[in-house]
Amino acid sequence: MRFLLVLLSLGAFMFASVAPASAAPWRITKDHWDVTDEKGFEEFVTSLGRADCWSIDECMKGPGNPYRHTDPKVKFLIDCADVPYFLRGYYAWKNGLPFGWQNAMMSSDGPRGDIRYSSEGNRIVGRASVPATASGVSAIPLLFQITNTVSTAMFRRNSITENATYFSDTYSPRLDRSGIRPGTIAYDVNGHVSIVWRVENNGRILIFSSHPDHTLSRSFVGREFLRTGPELGSIFQNWRPIRLVGARRMDNGTLVGGKLVGTPNAQIPDFSLEQYVGNPPVNPTLWGTAKFVKDGEAMDFYTYFRARLSNGDLAYHPVDEVRAMMQTLCSDIRTRNHAVEISRNEGRTHLMSPPARLPRNIYGTDGVWELYSTPSRDARLKTAYKEMYDAVRQFVTLHSIDSPRLVYKGSDLIGDMLAAYEEENAACQTTYKATDGRRIPLSIDAVSKRLFKLSFDPYQCVERRWGATDTGELASCPDGAEKTRWYNAQQNLRNQIDRTYDVEMDYSVEQLERGPYGLQSGRGVEIAPEVDIKSWLLSQKGQKAAQN
Repeated sequence: MRFLLVLLSLGAFMFASVAPASAAPWRITKDHWDVTDEKGFEEFVTSLGRADCWSIDECMKGPGNPYRHTDPKVKFLIDCADVPYFLRGYYAWKNGLPFGWQNAMMSSDGPRGDIRYSSEGNRIVGRASVPATASGVSAIPLLFQITNTVSTAMFRRNSITENATYFSDTYSPRLDRSGIRPGTIAYDVNGHVSIVWRVENNGRILIFSSHPDHTLSRSFVGREFLRTGPELGSIFQNWRPIRLVGARRMDNGTLVGGKLVGTPNAQIPDFSLEQYVGNPPVNPTLWGTAKFVKDGEAMDFYTYFRARLSNGDLAYHPVDEVRAMMQTLCSDIRTRNHAVEISRNEGRTHLMSPPARLPRNIYGTDGVWELYSTPSRDARLKTAYKEMYDAVRQFVTLHSIDSPRLVYKGSDLIGDMLAAYEEENAACQTTYKATDGRRIPLSIDAVSKRLFKLSFDPYQCVERRWGATDTGELASCPDGAEKTRWYNAQQNLRNQIDRTYDVEMDYSVEQLERGPYGLQSGRGVEIAPEVDIKSWLLSQKGQKAAQN
């Protein structure tokens, strides 16, 4: 059946390669996850989220994991789609809980559909579960099996359709603080999966996610998470309650046999199609026309879910918002730095000659490009800068109309936001190591000035990976004429902030140079959006001074 696909996760393969043949058994002693188990899972995810760790392996071996001392010697090299399944399965193992997973998906697009990026979503055509045996099963190989099966395709399924045999692992939750909680999955239909670890009082949803190079990044749910119809499963998903039925309990408390069943949507207290149908609700097939209204105020979707998750009315504290967004940018820059170092030190791709063509799609591919390139990561970074730029401008507009949504007690909003920007920028000084060993300083502001010069191409020198244009900084770059030509030809792709997974991009350098350009061209766009927050604030400060 050529259209039935189960994708391998490279991260999971590497995890298995260092795992021992056997480890502590996974014995099932509870037939379902009760309220205490779910609360414990939330606390487990929260603890990992707040930990100072930069890969899942580091997190699992650090103080954020209360079970770390019971683990065998193993490396947990986990990719983005694997993280929710791995953490849920790991917690189930440590607590004697049942666990099951989708292990085969079929594209609803037809025989040649790609289950990772299907336009109509996927159907579940296979399931597996942890065997309930008297002596238990070896946990590490089983976790390997799970993560070796999982891909982002598992999250790309219809949130409405139900099947008692092939039930989905997750469901669509209500948009409130009981529905969106630590452990909730945030699925980006452009091919990325994150997990919620905290919902702040102001409604901001903090997330962490892994990447093909196994680095871990922390951010928040923003507009880079595309809202779609229910057939694709975006954005929020919670774990479906499951129960092991028909099992018999041994004298030692172990459950043996039985069958895993999923709770129907109608029986899940916080199940809701709110993220698709809006408020007041429309027919799910008309999701594109949905309106989002809270307390009589019409909002866009992203403002709405933040308002719904806020403790009290949604209020923007602009200086605090600037600091929070700056801190997120700082984290993103540092994790990118780590990713580029992995490309240099492990992949050593900068020493290789570039291929004659780009991959079929630079955002969704495999092999060396998936491991060491950064187009998706860079697109998310650009989106974060753009979102902050737009937010700062919005705060100034709200202040000018004396909006009750904006909470600010000072007398110089622009000056105070600029001061917060400068303070956070100074606190986020980092460096990258140039080819000749020099440490080149980077800051949030410095990166904003070169954001659309950052190369995503793993075959290019580190100086170009960090967008160097100054002749002194670029002097140590060993790239010759061929790589320089590729770098210049990729500029329009770097200008592009949107990830287009459905567009063919396997162009030669000549075809990139020739154009035409446009979002659906696969060659990029000619004009990059404005993201220079500091320059805009300074311009506003100058205008204000001139008026006075």
